[in-house]
Amino acid sequence: MLTRQLVRSGQRLLSKNAGILASNGVVGRSTLNSTLNWTGAKHLSQKASSCGILKCVARGRWFSTANNVLRNAAAGARIIDEAALKLDSSGIPLAAKDVKTSKYVAYWLIGTSGLVFGIVILGGLTRLTESGLSITEWKPILGALPPLSQKEWEEEFAKYRESPEFMELNSHINLDEFKFIFFMEWFHRLWGRAIGVIFVMPALYFAATKRTSSHINKRLLFLSGLLGLQGFVGWWMVKSGLDKEQLEIRQSKPTVSQYRLTTHLGAAFFLYMGMMWAGWEILRELKWLKNPARALEAFKKLESPAIIPIRRVAVGLTALTFVTAMSGGMVAGLDAGLLYPTFPHMGEHWIPPKRELFEDRFARKEDKSDMWWRNMLENPVTVQLNHRILATITFTAILVAHIYCNRRKQIVPRNADITMKAMMGVLTCQVTLGALALWYYVPISIASMHQGGALALLTLSLLFTAQLKAPRAPIRSTISKLHAQQLKSGSKVIQEAAKHVSK
Repeated sequence: MLTRQLVRSGQRLLSKNAGILASNGVVGRSTLNSTLNWTGAKHLSQKASSCGILKCVARGRWFSTANNVLRNAAAGARIIDEAALKLDSSGIPLAAKDVKTSKYVAYWLIGTSGLVFGIVILGGLTRLTESGLSITEWKPILGALPPLSQKEWEEEFAKYRESPEFMELNSHINLDEFKFIFFMEWFHRLWGRAIGVIFVMPALYFAATKRTSSHINKRLLFLSGLLGLQGFVGWWMVKSGLDKEQLEIRQSKPTVSQYRLTTHLGAAFFLYMGMMWAGWEILRELKWLKNPARALEAFKKLESPAIIPIRRVAVGLTALTFVTAMSGGMVAGLDAGLLYPTFPHMGEHWIPPKRELFEDRFARKEDKSDMWWRNMLENPVTVQLNHRILATITFTAILVAHIYCNRRKQIVPRNADITMKAMMGVLTCQVTLGALALWYYVPISIASMHQGGALALLTLSLLFTAQLKAPRAPIRSTISKLHAQQLKSGSKVIQEAAKHVSK
């Protein structure tokens, strides 16, 4: 009985220190426990039999010897690991420096994408309050400051009074009312400038200090270019509502072109998606690099042929959600949401009469050859119908994908399954907000939440896609090499520990 207790106590001590070795990432916990427990128990039993049970219990030599050997091995495990893998301060092998990017870069990217989310909402409010044409000039540097004196305000108001919007729509407003719409547009532009500084300056710093991989540097360069382009697109959009000739060609009231508005919105969405995707990718790869063994287990599921159809569905859902959001931009640009304030019907029917959907007056060519596509993109009735159809398709597609993922839980990673459930919740809210916006003639609060809901839904669909994405080839190769090195160094630790215990 005492011999059995002695062996069991020895096993517990060995197992405890084996866990320390395993936590250092040298070798798998189950392999280390089984090897050391078996070896230690065997030799402790032999020592107990040969030296006498009472002597072992009294002095505890063999317990102490075995435990000290393993404790020293556990303490030395990180030294061996660092010698073989050369870990940095964050526990990531230096061998991965060519593919590794600092976690702070990821936090910065995700934080900056939050600012882009905010400016999208602010831009929507600027549109809903009809403030976008209040500043008639584009001064990227000098325009950062608003008028500071009464004289400057009067000069700015005089410029606005010469605009088509004031002459046709806002001739009744006074200086105080003008200040409100001015500050809405001014703050929107100021926020855009702030994002430019917050993105470009840290990007240069991270690249100069080599905290980013070459892969991420290319992403940052592309996003910087897109950010600069977005400023030009914003002014290009505003100019379409100030140019009298363009308004006459479009036969439109003083408002920005729906094409340019949607382009501006789409560029903002792409910028947001690019920042979020890069941030998520960095954090995921850092997690893999810290634990190559666990990463290889995750790769088995992500690289399984069974997950390929789901991955394609995820990409399709993201694209469909984006297109639906852009059709919403067309609705906003044409004020099409004010027509047919009913849902799910449009008036008394599911679909308006054909004569309303395809009108000759939208054609600009004498032979009417452009009538079909111009009605699809310029007729407010048809544009609203398009948005409803796309929203219905998106809802159905996500619902079917949700049901499919529930039935294939053994294939879908757990985090992706959670994201899919969140998508269904946001999608339900989004459909509800869309219906409320129609029923109540597009109130500012509901319309703004509906726009935010579109970006939130796109965020989740993008996250779902990112969670199903297979690892990049350089990451896959690096992690495989790191794991092989860890197994090699871990094997040496086991052999050395077993050798000392057996003495």
